[in-house]
Amino acid sequence: MAQSLLQLAGFDWPAPDHSTVCRRQRTLQVKIGYRRNNGPLHLLVDSTGIQFLGKGEWKRKKHGAEYRRQWRKVHLGIDAETLEIRAIEVTGNGAGDAPILPELLMPLPADEPIATAMLDGAYGTQGCYAARLERGILPVIPPRKNANQCSTFITA
Repeated sequence: MAQSLLQLAGFDWPAPDHSTVCRRQRTLQVKIGYRRNNGPLHLLVDSTGIQFLGKGEWKRKKHGAEYRRQWRKVHLGIDAETLEIRAIEVTGNGAGDAPILPELLMPLPADEPIATAMLDGAYGTQGCYAARLERGILPVIPPRKNANQCSTFITA
């Protein structure tokens, strides 16, 4: 399967058999190169859920919710210009979006300027504003429906 994916992508690279990868995955060291932008980075940040245990949606609608269903939440930071994934965090389904933002920004080099970060309303918290202020990022966050102007809110 890996070989066919590489061929579809237009690469003429050899791919090991899946059983070889499974045997060696614990000791496999993968280093992914990082390409810097010519200018400042414009980051798009959001998350999505991935179901990894449980039956399909039809069964849930037909027979009701199943309590053993498990999800993982994938938080992504994507370069708006090249659409490359620059940062990724995987958490349990109980984790919120806002507490993950500082961890999501950590793998990005400190000397690479980040001009803007486009985030959804879940990131409109004091912790997220503090994290982006630390890196000098201009946030683009829509205000929440029940938002109130706070006199101590970080705005700079």
